Formats: sequence, structure tokens, C-alpha cells
Amino acid sequence: MKIYGDIKSGNCYKIKLLASILDIHHQWQHVDILAKETQTTDFLSKNPNGKIPLLELANGQYLAESNAILNFLSEGTHLSSSDPFVRAQILQWQFFEQYSHEPYIAVARYIAKYLGLPEARRGEYKSKQAGGHKALRVMERQLKNSDYLVDNRLTIADISLYGYTHVAEEGGFDLSIYSAIGGWLKRIEEHPAYVGME
Repeated sequence: MKIYGDIKSGNCYKIKLLASILDIHHQWQHVDILAKETQTTDFLSKNPNGKIPLLELANGQYLAESNAILNFLSEGTHLSSSDPFVRAQILQWQFFEQYSHEPYIAVARYIAKYLGLPEARRGEYKSKQAGGHKALRVMERQLKNSDYLVDNRLTIADISLYGYTHVAEEGGFDLSIYSAIGGWLKRIEEHPAYVGME
């Protein structure tokens, strides 16, 4: 299997982390989004939405969207669940990540880290701070009551949210004020198969 991505992208890194924890053999294909490599005819034939990460299976099938890939690759493993309610809780956090977390934390980080915080986008960067802290407070409340987000064990819900949370400070978010999140980050990073962003 082949994974197209940029390891510095939280959405792509999630897949790399999952693959390491589950010991999934794969080929990593770096894609430079700033060079518009996701907009080439060849890439668009694989994913018409022109985004990474993208999973290519040995049979020629393609799967896009980071959380869809996480769910597919974790099916039947200890990072998922056979219990319908627990699976729904995992999805709940993944939907939260994409709707209430990533649009603020990831975008602020992108403006600062990838674009160098240009003056033309400083207002947008600042506008993302309140929404990002709201998402972090939601996570903090949950993690004060349990070591992980769902079922008190590591699942793909944690991997989904770890991707951008652990680098949130690169988007201007002070994580030191969230002690429960800090403990959660440490637990994930202590996993024997943990791999960091390169």
C-alpha cells in the first residue's frame, strides 16, 4: 500500500502514526502541497478533491480523507471497537476534530508555519484563536475524567485529535494551560510504537 502525504501536515501525520502503532507496511510518497503537486492531472485522477492524505491499495483502489483512512486501516484492531456505541463515540470525536478543532487550530498553524504569518492573513490568524481554545477546552474537560477520549483507552479518536493538538502551539495556542491535555499527549508519546512528525 502507498500513502501520499506531507508528514508535517497533521492530517497526513495521523496516518503515519497509525501505521506505526499497527505495524502496517507501506510506502510513503511525499507530496508538496505548496508546489501544487495535489493539483496535477495524475494526482487528480487518484483523488478528484486534490487533497492529501490519500491511501492507494495494492488492488488499485484509492481512499481519501484522513479519518476515513484511519477507520479503514484500524478495522478489527484494538484501536477501533466492535461495540456500535463505542464506534459511534469514536466517530463523534472525529467529526468534532474536523468541524470544531481542525478549522481553527490547523488553519492558524498553516498560516503561521507554512505561510510565515503574512500581514495579509494576520487578521484571519487571530480570528482562529477563540475557536481553537474552545475546542481545546472541550478536550480538556473530557480528559480530566479519563486518560483517553473514548473507552478510557487509546483509539483512533485520540490519533485523530493528536495530529494537530500536539503542534497547536505552532498556531499560537498555549498548551501549558491545559494540564489534562498535556498528560494525554505524554501518554500517547510514551507508546512503544510512537513516531513523531519528521
